[in-house]
Amino acid sequence: MKLSAEKIQSNWVEFMSYIDTYISSPRKEQLTKFYETYAERIMLMPAAHKKEYHSAFPGGYVDHVNRVIKASLSMSAVWEGFGCDMTTFTQEELVFSAINHDLGKMGDENHEAYIPQTDKWRKDKLGEDYMFNKELAFSAVPDRGLFLLQDNGIKYTFNEMVAIQTHDGLYDSANEKYLKGWMPEQKPRTSLPFILHQADMMAARIEFEIEWLPKFSKNNLDTSKKNFTLGANSKSTTKSTSTRSKALGNIKSQGLKNMLDNL
Repeated sequence: MKLSAEKIQSNWVEFMSYIDTYISSPRKEQLTKFYETYAERIMLMPAAHKKEYHSAFPGGYVDHVNRVIKASLSMSAVWEGFGCDMTTFTQEELVFSAINHDLGKMGDENHEAYIPQTDKWRKDKLGEDYMFNKELAFSAVPDRGLFLLQDNGIKYTFNEMVAIQTHDGLYDSANEKYLKGWMPEQKPRTSLPFILHQADMMAARIEFEIEWLPKFSKNNLDTSKKNFTLGANSKSTTKSTSTRSKALGNIKSQGLKNMLDNL
């Protein structure tokens, strides 16, 4: 998928509006300053390095985050409709977590996480338009995101920390300690992590459908290669017949042999 310059710009305006609308002071001003500092990088960066992953194109990161924010607000309403205790988290915590759930993908203050792929083979054959920046010290995305917030003096609540940390759900085994506890006292005291995870999953799935499902339609499938059949090659047919005759010759039961021979 390719976004126009106008779409990338409008996505950024929408993204910043969520901070202005849902985040209270002093975090509103702190987040605004942080994102304006890295606006050029964040506005244009992808959400992943490979085409098969979601939003792996210029501007893909903000496009994805905006979708997660909207999905979180909608998903929250669904949970409330089914009786979820909405007093265990605030709307600001929900939106703050959605805004920053993938922040670690920006890298650090000096290094981008994803840089243009220089290996032509990997780009052409594996669909890797980007590669990981080897100058950037490794960190899991949630850990780096939380560090960036803390390093820039932006406080977050315990609910927000757990939601950001576990937004990949059980796809990340590191989250099992939060999400796989069997004792009631070990389970999250709020549904916020589950709402954010479902919103992230829904956004990524929709992005997959937009990008890939049209390519799977009958009109776009490669039909130049015919399905292989035994009758397409005389040598294969002869060899197959010989192999079948040999196999049938080893069967002791005449009735079974006749039935298989008919097949």
